[in-house]
Amino acid sequence: MTDEACRILIVDDEAPARNRLREVLADCAEELPLIVAGEAVSGREALDWLGRNPVDVVLLDIRMPEMDGIELARHMQKLQNPPAVIFSTAFDQHAIEAFEVNAIDYLLKPVRRERLLQALRRAQSYSQLQLRSVSSQPRDHLSISVGGKILLVPVSDVIYLRAEQKYVTMRTLTHEYLLEESLTHLEQEFGERFVRIHRNCIVAREFIAGFERQHHAGEEEAGGCVWSVLLRGLEEKLPISRRHRHVVKETASS
Repeated sequence: MTDEACRILIVDDEAPARNRLREVLADCAEELPLIVAGEAVSGREALDWLGRNPVDVVLLDIRMPEMDGIELARHMQKLQNPPAVIFSTAFDQHAIEAFEVNAIDYLLKPVRRERLLQALRRAQSYSQLQLRSVSSQPRDHLSISVGGKILLVPVSDVIYLRAEQKYVTMRTLTHEYLLEESLTHLEQEFGERFVRIHRNCIVAREFIAGFERQHHAGEEEAGGCVWSVLLRGLEEKLPISRRHRHVVKETASS
């Protein structure tokens, strides 16, 4: 953060809470140059806004519909210059999760001037520390950068994830996207939803329509057959490696 006025985005789904923060920030401005650059009422709106308007600090509620503040903080790591995060919440049980995503501070509502001023001063020494995705709860969305914006894709829409060179292809019924994440880490996070069928591919269990066996003369030691996964809504078939053929029996019996 520079010596210029601190640019702040307020993210809270409740109007009274946003108004309260504006009032307290106005009091803080007497000692610390700051500007309330904008407001957002949801995680999606905040990410869209941040894609067009860089800020120094995000004052962020935790309990919000569709996407909570913890998940939003994790998606912010996709931004070119991630802002410092100060959580503002009425609940104290999320403090550990908050600091796991490298929050600058965790303020309980109603937010007091001195505590907010202290948090903002701490944010002045913030040096674009990258947010770490270490929360124990899997995300509800995967985020990708498209044209300078952050696009959120519900994990429930993802049919498969396939590693290709340094990227991971994410396939939905209508689109393909490129993720800059590790397939191994994605499997660790979403292991209950996906099953590995190849060293470079995991498939959503709910999108498995069945399996197809094809005979190949060159596979004598494996019984002369190759298995593929049939996908709901797609004509594409995904090969199952010999090492992961147990998936056929396990899925059929579940």
